[in-house]
Amino acid sequence: MAFNILVINPGSTSTKIAWYEDDVETWRKTITHAPEELSEFDGVISQLDFRLKAVEDALKEAGYSFDDLDAVIGRGGIVDPPMPGGVYRVEEVLIEYLKRCKPWEHASNLGGLMAHSIAQPRNIPAFIADSVATDELDDIARITGLPELPKYSLAHTLNVKSVVRKAAKELDGDWRKLRFIVAHLGGGFTICAHRDGRMVDLNNANENGPFSPERAGTVPTGDLVKLCYSGKYNVKELRRKLAGASGFVGYLGTNDVREVKKRIEEGDEGAALIYRAMAFQVAKEIASYSAVLEGKVDAIIMTGGVAYDDDLVAMVTERVQWIAPVLVYPGENEMKSLAENALRVLKGEEKSSSYADVVENYRKREVL
Repeated sequence: MAFNILVINPGSTSTKIAWYEDDVETWRKTITHAPEELSEFDGVISQLDFRLKAVEDALKEAGYSFDDLDAVIGRGGIVDPPMPGGVYRVEEVLIEYLKRCKPWEHASNLGGLMAHSIAQPRNIPAFIADSVATDELDDIARITGLPELPKYSLAHTLNVKSVVRKAAKELDGDWRKLRFIVAHLGGGFTICAHRDGRMVDLNNANENGPFSPERAGTVPTGDLVKLCYSGKYNVKELRRKLAGASGFVGYLGTNDVREVKKRIEEGDEGAALIYRAMAFQVAKEIASYSAVLEGKVDAIIMTGGVAYDDDLVAMVTERVQWIAPVLVYPGENEMKSLAENALRVLKGEEKSSSYADVVENYRKREVL
């Protein structure tokens, strides 16, 4: 008998859901929420019942029932203190911290809450896995040079962990004992050093690293300070500019790599320069993480939506293939990754963790 698993991935204006029998997806739907509907709610958490009703209606229409489920897993949200990677049971303490929406509000916090609301009346487990709040950084990686501004871990953890497991299987090794540099290339870029099962160093995709189709990446700090006090932008506008209106958007007015490639084919030399510069910065960032791993790298992995672009992958590969073999897994596969996480626990291949333990350990460190 296969395990029936419901996967829930809430976004700012949509809720993606999928039904899996073991690791085989049998149905998927993206429920779009109109802005005028969401505007009636005071924050993300107050949308819980509204989104649950939408999910239940979609399942009924497709002929599925909550009562046939063996587990529900939601996209992991942002919590403070952050957690190491892995699968977590949605329990009382985690529910409390997901509802706090600290240090900031994010729609993914609804993932665990929705999973629990469906699972609890049916006495089946609810999980989250590899949250965007995952923090496995080495302490040395947190030091930035400005004590008031330590590095925080914010990454495309779900896909990073998924491709690491996939690469380890391809290399016939244990993902917890291998060393990878992973470049997740989407609207934002996460480049990370993954050592012995942990993301020990990475760039925060919203704040530093290479520029991407939408984000500025690392910029000159002195000039950024001047821009902050230029009077041209308020805080909200400048944050939006740095993470949403920079990179390709800032230089070329689009975040669509295909559009940029089309311009290049039509002879746009300016577009070609920005395109090459992005590949150049990705390669530099990858190479820097080889130092984090003391040059001992089993493979470099390129993934995310931009990894479908063979030309960009080739440009990056040309600059970094001296470090280690380059493996390419385009796309994100978030839904399947979540289902696989739940399935490993249901099959007894992995134990789920408790966020209560994370909070307790954090409190002990604070006391010390």
